Amino acid sequence: MNPVLIKSTSLRTVIYKIKLMIKKTGNCFLIVFFLASCNTTKKSVYFRKMENTVIKTTIDYEAPIIQKNDLLSIMVSSLNPEASEVFNSTYIPVSHTSDISGTITQSFGYLVDRDGNIQFPILGTIKAEGLTQKALKDTIYNKIITKKLLIDPIINVRFLNFKISVMGEVEHPAVFNVPDEKITLLEALTLAGDMTIYARRDNVLLIREENGEKKIVRIDLSTAEIFQSPYYYLKTNDIIYVEPKKSKVATTHPIAPWISAIFSGTSVLIVFLTTVK
Repeated sequence: MNPVLIKSTSLRTVIYKIKLMIKKTGNCFLIVFFLASCNTTKKSVYFRKMENTVIKTTIDYEAPIIQKNDLLSIMVSSLNPEASEVFNSTYIPVSHTSDISGTITQSFGYLVDRDGNIQFPILGTIKAEGLTQKALKDTIYNKIITKKLLIDPIINVRFLNFKISVMGEVEHPAVFNVPDEKITLLEALTLAGDMTIYARRDNVLLIREENGEKKIVRIDLSTAEIFQSPYYYLKTNDIIYVEPKKSKVATTHPIAPWISAIFSGTSVLIVFLTTVK
């Protein structure tokens, strides 16, 4: 037999076996890829473990407590605007970041000092630390009435520095000021543009400082537990950290580009061999 023909036949046999092996390997790879994709999609969904149900809310919103270094807006009004104006004339300007664009804005208000007090016009030093907005409002109201400075005054107390921080695997990590002083964990994540596809929804970290201690809590957003959690409503200065999945961390490993190059080379080889007859 012609040696050239034998050699050609042997080469075709080898190529056929390689193509068959690649086909089997490729099918296995597609199955693994499909299963991995399904698993990734499942883990990227909120409340995936929750069925149609009615959840009884057992948590109550707690009014924020005034602390040292808080910045308060305190407005006094009455039927006599000129007499009320003297209470609204003293404000301290403070700069802070107010939105996701990082814009620096300036607020004017009463700063709670290191002793927990504010200096209020006419009334002097008032203890604010440890009080709610309503309690401070009642304190100022009673002092004004006792000294007969105004008739039927209306007091409005608001926080100017109620803020929360969202960081990690979200679209827009930032510090957010909350004008109405009431926000849930889910609303905070929405403000940050939601979690990315690489975020772990079963292990969201909440850092909260209370009574001089930092409390660290892990929350699973794949279940309905958040709706009955005492951490559903956030408090000022809360920090939310969204942890990345292992797959995201793996892409930053130094060996990742080499793995990508190997797969690319394998793809080229498959295309070449499948075109050889």
